[in-house]
Amino acid sequence: MLSVEDLSISFGGLAALGALSFEVAEREIFALIGPNGAGKSTVFNIVTGLYRPSAGRVRFRGEDLLALAPHRIARRGIARTFQNTEVFRQLTTLDNVLIGRHALLRAGFLRGALGLPAVWREEAAARAGARALLARVGLADAAGVQAGSLPLGAQKRLEIARALAAEPKLLLLDEPAGGLNPTETQTLMELIRGLRDAEGLTVLVVEHDMELVMGISDRVVVLNYGRKISSGSPREIAADPAVIEAYLGSEEA
Repeated sequence: MLSVEDLSISFGGLAALGALSFEVAEREIFALIGPNGAGKSTVFNIVTGLYRPSAGRVRFRGEDLLALAPHRIARRGIARTFQNTEVFRQLTTLDNVLIGRHALLRAGFLRGALGLPAVWREEAAARAGARALLARVGLADAAGVQAGSLPLGAQKRLEIARALAAEPKLLLLDEPAGGLNPTETQTLMELIRGLRDAEGLTVLVVEHDMELVMGISDRVVVLNYGRKISSGSPREIAADPAVIEAYLGSEEA
């Protein structure tokens, strides 16, 4: 589904990624791990069109993503969350999810201003869909609550609901377990598994929480200083001396 080939990018003369290649299959939960500064979030920023690499290719279902603007990439079926939770704190959870659906709405500004019946129907359908997504992530009772008043774990799930509102085929999750307690992390793991198993989503996740990575991933790629040092199943990764030295061992130190 997603193919990354020989991806390279530098900032201020420092290489953030060097000839990175990997492929994510359809309906797979695929993890990118590595120490801080390894280039994981940079991969997300390239895939979603925020950064342009100096070399390499990114293809989604055979189409070159590097030729597309970010909004066109989103319309192809790619959505993401961010490392730092970016909910609209003053808006309700329902309105946050509706914002995620704006790229799919057909009614233009003029039709909306005229209050045409087609617009009313589309808005009603969007609200019903947003409520269903809130229920999907366990926030059905919080539709009218200000997003900024939610605990961190709920805000993380709200971000996922907002991303799902765009009806993606590929969901990119950037450190979704960051700052969560063990109970919240377990809830998140069950949600991510369900998105793949019940709804057929493909998930690419960047994460430091090794319990989550080892518990939900089909395959893992390990980065260090922008280069791939290992790839394989969670069990293979956990037993790789290079990974233990570069990442897992540093987490225990």
